[in-house]
Amino acid sequence: LISAAHLLASDFPELRNDTFLRAARGEEVQHVPVWCMRQAGRYLPEFRESRAGKDFFETCRSPEACCELTLQPLRRFPLDAAIIFSDILVVPQALGMDVQMVAGKGPTFTEPLKEPEDLQRLRTKVDVPAELGYVFKAITLTRHRLEGKVPLIGFTGAPWTLMAYMIEGGGSTTYSKPKRWLYRYPEASHRLLQQLTDVIVEYLIGQVAAGAQALQVFESHAGCLGPVQFQEFALPYLRDIAKKVKERLKESGLDNVPMIVFAKDGHYALEDLSESHYEVVGLDWTIDPSSARVRTEGKVSLQGNMDPCALYAPKARISEIVRKMLEGFGTQGYIANLGHGLYPDMDPENVGAFVEAVHTHSRQLLNLQ
Repeated sequence: LISAAHLLASDFPELRNDTFLRAARGEEVQHVPVWCMRQAGRYLPEFRESRAGKDFFETCRSPEACCELTLQPLRRFPLDAAIIFSDILVVPQALGMDVQMVAGKGPTFTEPLKEPEDLQRLRTKVDVPAELGYVFKAITLTRHRLEGKVPLIGFTGAPWTLMAYMIEGGGSTTYSKPKRWLYRYPEASHRLLQQLTDVIVEYLIGQVAAGAQALQVFESHAGCLGPVQFQEFALPYLRDIAKKVKERLKESGLDNVPMIVFAKDGHYALEDLSESHYEVVGLDWTIDPSSARVRTEGKVSLQGNMDPCALYAPKARISEIVRKMLEGFGTQGYIANLGHGLYPDMDPENVGAFVEAVHTHSRQLLNLQ
């Protein structure tokens, strides 16, 4: 078996299924590609077995463990892409914050940022390869072990989403603490968002250099902002990330990989997101597929957006829901996915039924065209 230490981010096996990349770029496909957010996850018994008794972030820091968890769903399902197993909160860790994954509670910051003076606790200059090199090693190892089966997606949290966690100290329904900053300390908020943006740009370029073939930026907490705050505190940084990553990839002679932006519950920003230098806009289930097509005017490919809870339905019903979704989006410039990640209590068989329905129905629809 190839070990992480001896692998170079080069000499990668030839890609055998590029359907996902073609759809991301709006090129013609023979079937609609499909992958699932959180496809490497607790709904798989083998995932729970691999993770048993191990600290979550310790697992994230082990390239071997991340590689194994990334590959598990691909052994079960004919997915069209793999996404590296990691977590968005490795970025705040790189800035010097302590985050624990607490059972039954989720991510917990031991000392969240309370007031602007707390920004002094953050590292001003982050050595990204030193702090996050374990993610790069995991990507390189996984890209080799995938043997060209499907493309590998790298990812990051977006600046506002990371800021929300760093100030709230964990999950919340309102994120009132970070929103308080936006209203009371706009300057300090922009300073923090810029600091995060700079690290994220480096981090994403490092992922591509390590072998990532596409990148997704998760703006998971777009929904607690309204249009005005999103315009000021989220959108400029999302645009900046895509623009800078593309410029720097070009300068470094690296591949210009497709980039996906996923702003959950950010339906009010759909038009803006479609003009933000991303090739793909990910959608949650609150958006109607055909109206998303109209609103984005064919400027981008779309990804999404089946309600994850539809996976609790019987298989025949899942198949119907998928067909309807495909008819709404159309078969080109489209990547099938859920509108959010898989939940831990979902049946792997139903995930398989979802993947199969996307392939079957999209081939049928393409033959009719």
